[in-house]
Amino acid sequence: MAEDLDEEDIEKIRKFKAHFEEKYLTNPDVEKKVNDMKSGFFHRVMQSFESNVDIDPGRLIGLTDGIFGMVMTLLVFGLALPEVMLVTDGQFLAFLESIAHNFALTVVAFILVGSFWIYHHEFIKVNSLNMPYLWINIFYLACISFIPFSSSLMGIYSKFLFADMLFGINIFLTIVSFLIMYQYAYNKGFLENNPSKTEKKYVFNTFILIMLLTIVVSVLNYHFSEDFMYLFLLVPVISTLRDINFKMNS
Repeated sequence: MAEDLDEEDIEKIRKFKAHFEEKYLTNPDVEKKVNDMKSGFFHRVMQSFESNVDIDPGRLIGLTDGIFGMVMTLLVFGLALPEVMLVTDGQFLAFLESIAHNFALTVVAFILVGSFWIYHHEFIKVNSLNMPYLWINIFYLACISFIPFSSSLMGIYSKFLFADMLFGINIFLTIVSFLIMYQYAYNKGFLENNPSKTEKKYVFNTFILIMLLTIVVSVLNYHFSEDFMYLFLLVPVISTLRDINFKMNS
């Protein structure tokens, strides 16, 4: 078909193409309208996604309490009874000695989970919910739910680096997910007590200290002695001292 066109027709087509490109493809107003349409659509999608959902926050608290209760119970169930009947005092003492390490680790994990429950009830009191916040909270609860598994691995296979690291990673992710959940609720105005920037900084600094403690304990526990796991017992001490200091200076 191009062969049937003369040079004059071809020139007209070129001029029309140049005019179209100049008017529509390189026109700032047209580009702005297209970008506004794209950004407007994205904004509407995000607005719909982040809109509040008709779910009672009390149900989320109930779910949270239920999972914490199950996790703390499973920690104790991880201490298995002897497979054979013990008939002498010596056998019984030998059994107690064999589970001493796992028992101590269970106590440490129980106190850690109890501390996370206290933090959740102290700092996460919400009056509204949306889907992103719900899923952040569910991820946080998933991290909590894995603590019995990671602590059992650490108790049985503490000679392996990954077993020690897995427990530390579990606690680390629990802290990170809590901070993300708190930050998101703070930004969206979901928190009932409407904390100040000073209180928010206090919460973040407290959890950063616990995060650093987790890293230190994981390294020391593997390279030097398993007894360094008892340093996790400092978590409630750290939070209590910081809470007293914050209230005294508020």
